[in-house]
Amino acid sequence: MQAMRVSSAAVMVAVLAGCATVTTPTKGDPFESYNRTMFTINDKIDEVALKPIAKGYVYVTPQPVRDSVTNFFGNIGDIYTAANNLVQLKIADGVSDIMRVVMNSIFGVAGLFDVASVAGLPKHTQDFGLTLGHYGVPAGPYVVLPLLGPSTVRDTAGTVVDYFGSVTSYVEPGWFRTTLFGVQLVNTRANLLGAGDVLSGAALDKYSFVRNAYLQRRQYLIGGDTSASDSNESLPKYEDVGSGAAAGAAPASATTAAPVAASGSEAASGAAAASEPGATSVRPDQMVPPRIPSFPSFRLR
Repeated sequence: MQAMRVSSAAVMVAVLAGCATVTTPTKGDPFESYNRTMFTINDKIDEVALKPIAKGYVYVTPQPVRDSVTNFFGNIGDIYTAANNLVQLKIADGVSDIMRVVMNSIFGVAGLFDVASVAGLPKHTQDFGLTLGHYGVPAGPYVVLPLLGPSTVRDTAGTVVDYFGSVTSYVEPGWFRTTLFGVQLVNTRANLLGAGDVLSGAALDKYSFVRNAYLQRRQYLIGGDTSASDSNESLPKYEDVGSGAAAGAAPASATTAAPVAASGSEAASGAAAASEPGATSVRPDQMVPPRIPSFPSFRLR
């Protein structure tokens, strides 16, 4: 009981410290004070819950099985990816995604094996936030969502459509849908164990690192789009962030929350994959925070 009280007190101290980290938000990050607080909360949840579960999952589950689970959910995600590519009038990519789903579903045993990639069909990453960006909708300010992790105002709005566009959102009965959600969450976090460790060791200020990595990658996925430039043009480059910039930041745990680690892994995904023996290499579709389509009616990114 005393240990629980100490743990609760530690969480409260971290939260209060996060609330007091930024008196003058960085230009381009107007919600920085709130964002840092939520980043710390997500990080703490990951440290005490998600990461230990993911480590246990890696310990008891052989890598080929974990790869098959990743392929299965990736195949389901390709359906929504195809829809977004077609809405963006990227016909070739949309048709390629449909062919991936058909090929993996038939020859890959319901998507357990990624035979489409072996056949030369590339895997794409799309969601409705990227579709909005494709048509010129500005990203808006950066925001860290509870449990879901890094986002922007545009991407947050896009998650509503992402949820209703997800195949798994309509799976019945509810207990099976929730089970699918849990398995995907744990599997995704397990794939990112190495990435989280690399991020923890490399980043002087993990919040700034993750924020900049997320915004830059979203712009890249839109295809050189500059609609988010108003929200991040004044953000400091990671190499410019020193210990002084992070002096007011609340201490973070050894690993970021699963959604946060996913974004931060962009800068070092190659090294991350090799940093933990037996960890699955991070696939392109796992390099961004998990989004609404793969979650049930109540979604944790």
